[in-house]
Amino acid sequence: MNNAIVIIPTYNEKENISRLIPDIIEKTKGKVDILIIDDNSPDGTADVVREFQEQYNNIFLMTRPKKMGLGTAYVEGFQFALKNGYDYILQMDADYSHEPKEIKNFLKHIKNCDLVIGSRYKGGVRVLNWPLSRLFLSVFANLYTKIITGMPIYDATGGFKCFRREVLEAIDLSKIRSNGYAFQIEMNFKAFIKKFRICEIPIIFTDRYQGQSKMSKKIIFEAAFMVWKLRILSLLKILR
Repeated sequence: MNNAIVIIPTYNEKENISRLIPDIIEKTKGKVDILIIDDNSPDGTADVVREFQEQYNNIFLMTRPKKMGLGTAYVEGFQFALKNGYDYILQMDADYSHEPKEIKNFLKHIKNCDLVIGSRYKGGVRVLNWPLSRLFLSVFANLYTKIITGMPIYDATGGFKCFRREVLEAIDLSKIRSNGYAFQIEMNFKAFIKKFRICEIPIIFTDRYQGQSKMSKKIIFEAAFMVWKLRILSLLKILR
């Protein structure tokens, strides 16, 4: 078993995951384990993962009975990683918006940080193939989050990250209820108020290779509400 694992939630990502798994293995030389958490994808994503499991011994699969959301998937993945003794826990999207070759860079920087965030906005904008409306929404959301929460983070909603196990052990994962962008903000904020070392490294974000985005108005409103909730609870010393 390796000391690092990358967690990838999936829902209808059969085409992407069939390329992503061998790409991760090749670009990390098999030194990172892979955990796929599939929400009962009707397109057979889990079956593709099972085929890869016959070829590689560093791939794990968790299947869930229905579509339950990104945040709950990551929480289950974090619990799996802690239970199985991993020191470094990465998370990334299944849609090829995150480049597998960057994993080695995350593992390099995590030696001197507690949480490494792959940033689309630190030092400039590095987002490809997004319409201007979505790019504007993302930039505004991150500025809004930075102002309200006080976190010195340029990309608080990004989903390409690496945690030291100590960070996840210090957070009560059973109390995490958010999904989507709100989940990313909540995890960052809890690491921030516990004074863990947070680093951002620049990445290039490319819009999904295939399939449909999971973005919705519900996800946007949840994130907008979450920043105020976190700020208020921290001021009241409730959030620890």
